[in-house]
Amino acid sequence: MKLYDCQVAPNPRRVRMFLAEKGIELEKIEIDILGGENLQDEFLAINPRGLLPVLELDDGTRIDEAMAICRYFEEVQPEPALLGRDLKEKAIVTMRQRKMEFDGMISTSEVFRNQHEQFLKRSIPGAGGAIIPAIPALIDRGTQTLERFFWWLEKYLEEGPYLAGEQFTMVDITAICAIGFAEWVEIYIPDENIKTKKWYEEVSARPSAEA
Repeated sequence: MKLYDCQVAPNPRRVRMFLAEKGIELEKIEIDILGGENLQDEFLAINPRGLLPVLELDDGTRIDEAMAICRYFEEVQPEPALLGRDLKEKAIVTMRQRKMEFDGMISTSEVFRNQHEQFLKRSIPGAGGAIIPAIPALIDRGTQTLERFFWWLEKYLEEGPYLAGEQFTMVDITAICAIGFAEWVEIYIPDENIKTKKWYEEVSARPSAEA
């Protein structure tokens, strides 16, 4: 197996953190997203959507969504459980993980892609080589949604030490990566989010955060 990766991108980082928490090592092939390598014919032959990361199995099957890759490895190696240990936990992790993606990852992507010069003609990920112009108004919408994202982080942390309760899960991984991504556009954890700041300091000290 091998993983097509990009060190600077948030979605590949999510998979690397997941694998690191599991203690799984894979061959990694670096693809330069900022330079547009993912939109060149050589990579589009691997993934026509131009998305990263991509997991290539030994039989040649390719899986190109971060959560699909994580689900695969959760089944391969169930411990430590990062997607929930029982039906209730799995439902909560799925629910909150999606919220971290939409309010955190996607909102930051709206801010980043609609103002960064390298993405002015490729503002939507997964469009392959299609030209999709930036929409400046989406910067404001993304910024506003990130305010809601940070509000929810503080709310969830009233229930336990992690974002889905007592166990570190994929919800925490996605939130960590979303916060790191938001820092690219100079959006940070609000000062009044005391619980979030403490949580972020602690989870950022985990070895997987350096993956």
